[in-house]
Amino acid sequence: MYLEIVSPEATLFKGDVDSVAVPGVNGEFEMLNNHAAVVSTLKDGFVKIRGAIDLNEETASKFEKKEGGYWLAINSGTIEMNANKVIVLAD
Repeated sequence: MYLEIVSPEATLFKGDVDSVAVPGVNGEFEMLNNHAAVVSTLKDGFVKIRGAIDLNEETASKFEKKEGGYWLAINSGTIEMNANKVIVLAD
């Protein structure tokens, strides 16, 4: 699936991933390839990405390599999953 993470300052990540887990307001949830359509608000926590990921040198410092994936700390945001594309708008 394709993931795009956008903050007010920059696009932090764009690329194909195996899975992404996010801190939804009703609890953490994970999306895999061909997941059903989802729209949700996010609370503070970590966006957790798994897969063969190529991070942009300019934004790589915002991610932490942990537990076999990459974690990005966020304060809040929204997520939309539709047609195998995930868009995270993160603060």
